[in-house]
Amino acid sequence: MRELMIALSDFENKLMDTHGVSLNEAMVLCALGDECITASIIAERTGLRPSHASKVIGTLEARGYLIRELGKQDKRQMYLSLTDVGKGCLEQIKRYEFEVPALLKPVFDGYVTP
Repeated sequence: MRELMIALSDFENKLMDTHGVSLNEAMVLCALGDECITASIIAERTGLRPSHASKVIGTLEARGYLIRELGKQDKRQMYLSLTDVGKGCLEQIKRYEFEVPALLKPVFDGYVTP
């Protein structure tokens, strides 16, 4: 368990140093992509609890990475999408060659980027 946490921490530190986002923030950016979706879908895609997803979304919104929009058909529903800044960060993350810690390599085996 300890080794897994150290490996994830190292991975997140590299992400922070290179792109200025945490692992959870990067997951939210990836979950959004080019779509306009709700916070509940983001929580589902990332595996974050709704309350935690909300905090991460708020942080990204404050930094100008995403925006909230009212639903066109249902004004009670809030949709999220990436700004140009958020899209740029996501593209940099996608292009960056991460060195995956040895302990995490089995998780990435067979994963193909779209």
